[in-house]
This record gives sequence, C-alpha cells and structure tokens, in this order.
Amino acid sequence: MRSTRTAFNRFLLLLIGLLALVAPAVTAPLASADPVTPTAFRLEGAKNFRDIGGYETSDGRTVRSGLVYRANKLSSLTDADLAKLTAANVTLDVDLRNMWERRNDPDRLPEGVRYQVADVVSFEHGIAFHEFVPLTLGRALIDAAVTDSSDIGQSIGYPFMVTYRGADVAFRDLLTAIAGNADGATVFHCSAGKDRTGWGTAVLLSLLGVPKATVYQDFLASNTYLGRDDAVEKSWLDAAFAQVDRLYGGVDNYVRTGLGVDQQTIDTLRARLLV
Repeated sequence: MRSTRTAFNRFLLLLIGLLALVAPAVTAPLASADPVTPTAFRLEGAKNFRDIGGYETSDGRTVRSGLVYRANKLSSLTDADLAKLTAANVTLDVDLRNMWERRNDPDRLPEGVRYQVADVVSFEHGIAFHEFVPLTLGRALIDAAVTDSSDIGQSIGYPFMVTYRGADVAFRDLLTAIAGNADGATVFHCSAGKDRTGWGTAVLLSLLGVPKATVYQDFLASNTYLGRDDAVEKSWLDAAFAQVDRLYGGVDNYVRTGLGVDQQTIDTLRARLLV
C-alpha cells in the first residue's frame, strides 16, 4: 500500500509541472516585428513555424538551413502551407504532443510525409525520475518566486523535462529521428511550439555548438511569432539548463548519459547539420 501511495504522489507531482507544458496556447495576432530567426518561409496555419538553421556556432561553422524546422501544431495548415512543405522537401514530422492533443488536433501533412510520435509527457515507460521529486519541485518553486515567474507551472515543468525519464525517451527519439532522416527535411512540434519544442531545439542547437546567447534568442522568439510578451520566459530555460548542469555537468553529457543518444548519432547530427 505504501509503494502505491508513493507512486501516486509522484504521479501528482509530475502532473503539476508537465501539464503546464500541454496547456492550450493563447492565440493572438502575429506580432508585426520582423522575425528574429532566419526563416525562409512562413506557414499561415502554424504561426510558430521556423527554420532552426542559419545560426553560427562557437567554432565558426553554421547550422544548415532547410533541414530542420520547429513549429506549433500542424492541424490547421492550409493547402498553400502543404505546398510549401512539399517544396521544402519535408519528409518527416515528429510530434511531441500527448495522445489527447494528437487525437483532438491531428496533424495535416502533405502526402508521403512520415509521421512519428515522441510524446514528452508519456507514461508508457513508467513514472521515474533522475532526482528525488520533492527536491526538484521545491527548487523550482523557490526559483519561480525569486524570478517572479508569470507561470509557476512552467517554472516547474521545465526542470521536470530534464529529470523525467519519459521525456528522455522522447528527446532521444527526436534527435535520433533527425539524424536518421537523410532523404529530406524534418519538422518537429508540440502544441504551441514553445515549451517542449523550445527545449528540444535548445538541446539540439547546444549540441551543435551554437552559443548559449543565440540559443536563448531562438527560444524567446516564440514571443514574437505568437504575438505575446509572456509566451516564454528566460527564467524557464534557465531552470532547464541549471538542471542539466546540476545532474550532468553540461548538455553534451546530458545528451549522451541522460537521453542515451549514442556517439554515432551525435556525429551524424553534426556532420549533416553543420557546414
């Protein structure tokens, strides 16, 4: 009975943070400011769609454009949007959403695009964590108070994306899928394209050697694309990176040890996505 209560309590604590990551996005007109990320084209039905390429790395290389796109949900794409994805040779769609989101808003994709699920909040692999849950939760609540976070749930959710083993599987599958998609471009997304997608992008760009200041610029660009001042906050990404440093000492070891991505996959990502 005690083990059952413990598992249930962990489940409830997990929900506090992770459910914030799947909350419906507040819609608003697209901000009039010029895009702050190097995106060659836009999608009418997915306002937070953008290319993650074009960024310079710390060693002077550049992330290739036209190979990896990040986005919000793809359920409202127009026929013109589908034509743009086809022209961009998008051949793989990785969906980070949970089963309810996928059921209520199924992706609309061009014919022939492969579809893969990498559910960040899935319980399919059990409920397990890399750190004692109350410790993660308590630290997140303190950080939220210190930074005056506008959304405590998000302040909790971001470090849990690092400590929750189910999220490890999802982000490992995402990176592996991108590395394995040799015949075209990949788009990956969640619901609003800012939290689960934001962290996945931050991890990938960091792994490729993009400076942290640029990684933050890409993350915070969701505020522009979604037309909101509070879609994402710097402190949320701070919390996730702090958790990575605390548990793994850096992103490279987090990807290898935490996510379980092998060196061959990492080498493939760097060889294919950097020029």
